[in-house]
Amino acid sequence: MNNIFTKSLLALAVAAMGLTTTSCNDWLGEESPGSTKLEDYFTSGAAALQVVNGCYSPLQYEFNNTYFSEWFFGDIPSDDALKGGQNVADGAEAYDMDNFKTNANNGICLDYYRAKYMGIARCNLALQELPEAPTDDDMTEARRDCALGEVYFLRAFYYFQLVKVFGGVPLVDFVIDSSEKWQQPRATVEECYAKIIEDLKQAESLLWEKSKYPSEDLGRATRGAALAMLCKVYLYMKDYDNAYTWGKKWIDEEYTTGEYSLCPVFYDNFTLAGENGPESVFEIQYMEDPTSDYGEGNGFTRGTFSTVLMRPRLNSLSGSSRGWGWNHPTQDLYDEFEDGDPRREATIGVPSDEERDEAEVNYLGSPYYNNKCCYSEGGTFPSIAHDSRSPKNYPLVRASDVILLYGEAALESGKDLAAAKWALETVRNRARQGDSTILPAFPNYRGYSDNTESLRQALRHERRVEMAMEGHRFFDLVRWGIAKQVLDKDNGSYGKNESAEARAEMANFIEGKNELFPIPAEEINLNPMDQNPGY
Repeated sequence: MNNIFTKSLLALAVAAMGLTTTSCNDWLGEESPGSTKLEDYFTSGAAALQVVNGCYSPLQYEFNNTYFSEWFFGDIPSDDALKGGQNVADGAEAYDMDNFKTNANNGICLDYYRAKYMGIARCNLALQELPEAPTDDDMTEARRDCALGEVYFLRAFYYFQLVKVFGGVPLVDFVIDSSEKWQQPRATVEECYAKIIEDLKQAESLLWEKSKYPSEDLGRATRGAALAMLCKVYLYMKDYDNAYTWGKKWIDEEYTTGEYSLCPVFYDNFTLAGENGPESVFEIQYMEDPTSDYGEGNGFTRGTFSTVLMRPRLNSLSGSSRGWGWNHPTQDLYDEFEDGDPRREATIGVPSDEERDEAEVNYLGSPYYNNKCCYSEGGTFPSIAHDSRSPKNYPLVRASDVILLYGEAALESGKDLAAAKWALETVRNRARQGDSTILPAFPNYRGYSDNTESLRQALRHERRVEMAMEGHRFFDLVRWGIAKQVLDKDNGSYGKNESAEARAEMANFIEGKNELFPIPAEEINLNPMDQNPGY
């Protein structure tokens, strides 16, 4: 588990090395003693592979001046979750995101934005230097090609994370080695997606299959991950024909061949033993780390804060077993699950009646906690070495995710309604776990009929309950074009029915604004560019 970072952890070394190449020291007659040149570093295959490993590290970043994990953007602003915490005042910037009050000075947005560009900068350096790095026992030509594929994939993934949160952003696909290159124009969304697709196609042509990697390299990007992301990105672009093409390629060449499969038991995906398992397409690798991240910022620990952030604030728990109560699942999400669906219990932790009465367990009417991310083993919460050191991986892409994306593409492209129904039934069948009395086959539930619109709603329902609390929901609502009709305080199907306590904090969802988050003001000051509409 958590394998690829046990070999070499390159948190700040690449960035520091890059600084020695960017300083304008022409006025000095001699180089500074002890400085490292790029040509001095890339002298072996092992060193080159360390740089590739360093490209993964910013995926792990989730704490600098504030916490900024993926779920702050994908869960909290959606109908799946409320901010949580000790009270309404706990985490003012997350409170703003939860209630559509975010402004351009939001620290969560700033840290998230910068972490992704740290990853992009590392990828650009690796792509510049890897082709010229020497080959040896540690880096054969075949391994170097695959390593290049990994870096193309990661750069595409970082840009995808940026574009779905902020819209168009500056496109930088080169090493910034002078101050003249620092300021770059903001690209359009279309230009960003074109670059993402280009990188993913390059990655797909170079990457290895998951089964080809040795066990210690589980967690690296694979050809299957690139195919999955091509399907997903084309769906975000609403290019359903291409989404179907790449989704079918993943089904035919990855799923059908056994490179990936659905875990027999749904919750196995969210245990320590299940990390990098048969359903894992791509996940952030974490491990317990001997040092705290408090006061140090990005890259100081390889553990995750999300475990302690999302564990419940129960008085019966102590030390690192007791959580901070963030990211509360909503009653609306709880009610979305069909009766008997075992995924509800796997996803949503429910305190006892007695525990619900504790002052800090409830948040604006919700007592629930995210069971997928809080590292719960058999209903208990194992101690972790430190709040910042949980070893629990965070899934970014699972096989069921890709199957449902493929089903959506098959439906929306009009190419294969049978494939859309197959995708829906495949995911539901795993959820049944052999119990034929629950989760009927389409269309015999929730009032559906056997037509295109019902199939669309069934796929969206299935995606919500299957992927709940994994950071996808807000982005799904936005790409489907239904964010306002679901989230709006006064007229949204969720917003108008939330608890009175939660509604008292909410602002209305402004269409044309709240689908995106603001470009951080500090970044605009450093690199003048247009702000997103409404901010």
